[in-house]
Amino acid sequence: MRIDAISIFPEYFGVLDISLLGKAQTKKLIAFEAHDLRNYTHDKHRTVDDSPYGGGAGMLMKPEPWGEALDSVLSDAGEATVIFTSPAGEVFNQKMARELATEKHLIFACGRYEGIDQRVVDYAASKSNVRVISMGDYVLNGGEVAAIAMIEAIARLLPGVIGNAESLVEESHSDGLLEYPSFTKPPSWRGFDVPEVLLSGNHAAIAQWRKQQQIERTKRVRPDLLD
Repeated sequence: MRIDAISIFPEYFGVLDISLLGKAQTKKLIAFEAHDLRNYTHDKHRTVDDSPYGGGAGMLMKPEPWGEALDSVLSDAGEATVIFTSPAGEVFNQKMARELATEKHLIFACGRYEGIDQRVVDYAASKSNVRVISMGDYVLNGGEVAAIAMIEAIARLLPGVIGNAESLVEESHSDGLLEYPSFTKPPSWRGFDVPEVLLSGNHAAIAQWRKQQQIERTKRVRPDLLD
């Protein structure tokens, strides 16, 4: 999979060079590149923002540098999906991560300030597939953190990225429920004991216990998922 990110802070994405995603790039399972939006400006101040028409607080990102940046990344890419990170978008979830993991090329457009001129989204939609996606019902200073979280959630689903693929099946949201609680050695720690069923060796009983724990945890923490 090819992944590009456009941002005024491309250095944010250095974290993707470590751990499993770094190894995935080394093995060429993922091709990632971060692009500096300011490289597509043409004034000495490398300006990427201006005041919004109609008034209002804050500054808005200008369409011109975004247009050139998208043209550059899309020009040799073939079909791609451009993802605009925005609190005004559809909320990201595991189902969406699985959908996006089937794409060949993802481009993350990371806004700042009060966002990006709407015409950039409309222009991108005329050239490619577009998704406007939010990480949740809160606001971040910019789209980089959201993009990194999405990239990790998506890329770990690609074949070969996670060493033990079975772990993807049992984790939270894989079946619509939260993951069951997990325990390791020692069997007793500071007065807290591992549930006896996990020490029994009875795999059927363990599977039943884990499923019940999933249901109870989901009911307690995220009852909306059960709906």
